[in-house]
Amino acid sequence: MTTHNTALDVLVVDDEDDIAKLLAEILIEEGFSPRIAHNSDEAFAKIEQKVPAAIILDIWLQGSEIDGLGILEIVKKRYPLMPIIVISGHGTIQTAVTAIKLGAYNYIEKPFTHDKLMIMLKRACESSRLKRENLDLKAKVIDKTEIIGTSSCVNKLKSQVEKIAPTSGRVLMTGNAGVGKELFARILHKKSKNANGPFIRFSPTGMSVEKIQQDLFGDPEKNDVTGVYTYRTSLFEAAHNGTLYIDEVADIPLQVQIRLLQTIQSQNIEKNGRTIKIETRIIAATTRNLEQEINNGKFNKDLYYRLNVIPLHIPDLAERKDDIPILVDYFVHQLVKSSGLKPRIFAPDSIAALQAYNWPGNIRELRNVVEWSMIMNPVNNDEDKMIRFDMLPPCVLSDSANLVATNSEHLVDVMSLPLREAREIFEKQYLSAQMSRFNNNISKTSAFIGMERSALHRKLKLLNIYSNKFKLDQEMGNELAN
Repeated sequence: MTTHNTALDVLVVDDEDDIAKLLAEILIEEGFSPRIAHNSDEAFAKIEQKVPAAIILDIWLQGSEIDGLGILEIVKKRYPLMPIIVISGHGTIQTAVTAIKLGAYNYIEKPFTHDKLMIMLKRACESSRLKRENLDLKAKVIDKTEIIGTSSCVNKLKSQVEKIAPTSGRVLMTGNAGVGKELFARILHKKSKNANGPFIRFSPTGMSVEKIQQDLFGDPEKNDVTGVYTYRTSLFEAAHNGTLYIDEVADIPLQVQIRLLQTIQSQNIEKNGRTIKIETRIIAATTRNLEQEINNGKFNKDLYYRLNVIPLHIPDLAERKDDIPILVDYFVHQLVKSSGLKPRIFAPDSIAALQAYNWPGNIRELRNVVEWSMIMNPVNNDEDKMIRFDMLPPCVLSDSANLVATNSEHLVDVMSLPLREAREIFEKQYLSAQMSRFNNNISKTSAFIGMERSALHRKLKLLNIYSNKFKLDQEMGNELAN
């Protein structure tokens, strides 16, 4: 019995018009909505117009610039979950194996029965649906494209992202290693008009000029065994109607920078004698000062201006220590879901130590510290699930020890001093640690320790631990001027 419960769009790619029309009639009978393409140009145009739910693809396409296997390779790189059934009247075992390796759902030889093709197509669509649902479920369990934090600088970033994401403008992100530049790139993609398109990441660091050009532009690659040159799908093609994220763009050599500039200007690439139109949003990122790199002759000035349409700076974790408690809870939740670790709670003294630490590795280092603490301090039975200060890794302990504990050797030293001197040592260590914890913000530090801001300011000057870096509010600024 024919079912008409679904109207999935299916693209039939076959150079023989009679066969294509026959397949289309069968698909209509089975409740599908078919479209027809006779060659690679038509196929890519139809896909760009509307991404189909599945593709029935002939291997041998007379008069087509790219054969069925070439189409298969390009489509699967752009749409990894796309179910594609490959058909052929001149098939070999090797062709079938190649098609499966390139990502085809299955391979079927002509002539084939109506029922066999429909059963295979329905299974392919159902398998694709289940994979998508599984990915959606995982994304709901662990959303890795979420901005975590409520600090002022994070709220500012959230506002910037909301404005930037819907546009097609190129973005240049700056920030130190580990601050989460790729995360922000993914968020911009997720909130963009091309959110359903591919997000392709490219890092040129440590790559040769030849390899970079092969990846970015699809330059021919020589097979070491056969000596034959083959063309691969370029990253610009793979990211068509999506986002190409270039990590550490400053590592691209100058000669390739010029070619990248030309590609951005022309919006197409030259490959194997063909001009390929590209519709790709570029988000570039760097840890370096590109203006300084330009002055040193290491970065192309015109490329800089092309990339830097919308600048976005991602701050260090040390600039947003208020977010550390929220980030810790987020990472604990992530690790419980992804690694099967038992839920833990970081005690107030451990949170204080984490906030006092300087975080040279930024967000990435914080996640590693949370994971290390959970792994190295396993919960046994109904034991206390609290992660205390002394359970943190050595790097944090050595940097934050003065905030929470005094070692025995220091205690002996203090015991030999008069009360006034001992109290001064304690106050200096305590206030230095608390100021570090609250990122040198006098207002927040005074609120936490229960001291008036003016009194705290005088105490800091008295103990000679005042620094120009302290973030005073406007009232305190007036007081300091006097």
